[in-house]
Parts: sequence; C-alpha cells; structure tokens
Amino acid sequence: MGVIFWPIAFFLAVVLLLGTFFIVKQQTAAVVERFGRFQSIRQSGLQLKIPVFDRIAGKLNLKIQQLDVIIETKTKDNVFVKLKVSVQFVVIKDKAYDAFYKLEYPHDQITSYVFDVVRAEVPKLKLDDVFERKDDIAIAVKSELNEAMMGYGYDIIKTLVTDIDPDIQVKNAMNRINAADREKTAAEFEAEASRIRIVAKAKAEAESKRLQGQGIADQRREIARGLVESVDVLNKVGINSQEASALIVVTQHYDTLQSIGQDTNSNLILLPNSPQAGSDMLNNMVASFSASNQVGEAMKKASEKKDKKDNEASE
Repeated sequence: MGVIFWPIAFFLAVVLLLGTFFIVKQQTAAVVERFGRFQSIRQSGLQLKIPVFDRIAGKLNLKIQQLDVIIETKTKDNVFVKLKVSVQFVVIKDKAYDAFYKLEYPHDQITSYVFDVVRAEVPKLKLDDVFERKDDIAIAVKSELNEAMMGYGYDIIKTLVTDIDPDIQVKNAMNRINAADREKTAAEFEAEASRIRIVAKAKAEAESKRLQGQGIADQRREIARGLVESVDVLNKVGINSQEASALIVVTQHYDTLQSIGQDTNSNLILLPNSPQAGSDMLNNMVASFSASNQVGEAMKKASEKKDKKDNEASE
C-alpha cells in the first residue's frame, strides 16, 4: 500500500502546485473568478490562486490594437465609394473589469459605431470633398467612438481614413477629366508659344523691312547726290542741264543693258508708248551722244592746257 500511496501523493502535489501558481505575460491582464464570480484582476508576473476554487476566466490584451473597417456608402453626388477606416484602441488598465464583462465582442461594437458615423457623415459631402475632408471624417469617428467606448473600458487612441476607393467607372471618368484638363493646359501653353513665335517673327520682319527701307532711302539719297554732282561737273564743262540729264539717262540705260546681259536667262522687251515717244527717245539718245562727245573734247582740251602749263612751268 505504501508503494502505491507515495506516487499518488506526489502526483497530487504536483497538480496542486501547478494549479496554484501561474504566469501572466507583460501587457496582459488575467481575470480570476472563484466559483464563477469575479475575484480579481492579475497583472503581469508570477501569480497565485487557490486550486479548484479559483480559475482564470480569461485574459485581456493591454497593447494598442488596430481594427480595420471597410464601409461602402454613397456621397452627396450619388457616387458609391468604399472607405477603409483604421481604429487604434486600447483597454484602459483601471477598467479591465468593464472591458471583460460589459462587452462580449468589442470589435463588432466598434465596427457598428464606425459604420454609423461614416454613413452619417459621407452622404453630406461630394466625392471631391470626401478626399479633401477625410481628416474631418476621422475626427468625427474618433469623437463618437470615444464617447461610446469609454464606458466599456476602451480608449480610442486614433482613427484614420486610410483608403478611399470610388467605383471603377468613376475613377476612369476622373482620370479622363484630369487628362482632358492637362491636355487643355498643354494646348494653351502651345498656343501661347505659337503666338509668341508669330509676334517675334512679325517684329523681326517689320524691323527687317524698316532697315531695308532705310537702306533703299539711303541708296536713293546717295544716287540723287551723285546725280547732282554729275550735273554740276557737266555744267562746268559747258553742257547745259537738259543735255546732262539726257547723258545720265543714256549711261543708266547702257548700265541696265549690261546687267541684263550678264544673266543668260533674262529677257527684256522695250516698247515705246507711241511713235512720237520713240522719236523723242532717239533724239534724246543722239543728244546724249553729242553731249558725251562734247564732254570728251572738253576733257581733252583741259588736259592739253594742263600739260602746256606744266611744260611752261618746268622751262
């Protein structure tokens, strides 16, 4: 009998020892009941309970937890959108009793409040406003949850609207609107650049024409000055103004013919307006030839006089 008793006694002692001591992990609270009635809340570390009489009814996680809730609702402009709301909450250490006994499924309770608040706030806003005021929605959810969950031993740390997902057709339409707006902006910039190029080209052409006109005016001014000087020179050798003008015209006429003759592909037809005009032109040409001969003779005589004076001076 003694051989059987001691092993049984040892086994019972081990069972009682194991049933007496238990360990609670860090950031965890253990709820101890005695005969089904709440006894105490045990914090982390090595704890003691009465075997058989006491039992661990459950444990509470004291860490900050996060619950992601996805809600589908409708905006003010009748666009269906899915929102992802992340709720960060924690069990209040001093209210572990309420957190354990007052709520059986705290996640479901929090989800219900999130649904209620979001579906009350989002239908007041247009889709664009939902994106812009998502922080206001998160603040409203946190305020409502704090007021409701504080009495159950839960503290709402933070609520975040982490995702806003409209219907795929709405997103495609928004992308097309954005693309069209960017194309419009690009077209405006291209039109402005084209306008600037046209204005710059017009200014350059105007400046070119102005400079060209100035050059032509200077050229004509110099030609006129040269003609005046030519007439003065011819007058000094005894040729009157009419004969000098005819000589200049004939000279220009032959210069023109020479310029035309340099180009093998040019054609020139000179037709008088009337027989009388042709006769006048012929007379003018004859007079010009005569004036030219007179100029030549006068210049020859002047040269001979100069040579004679030089000879006399040297003698």
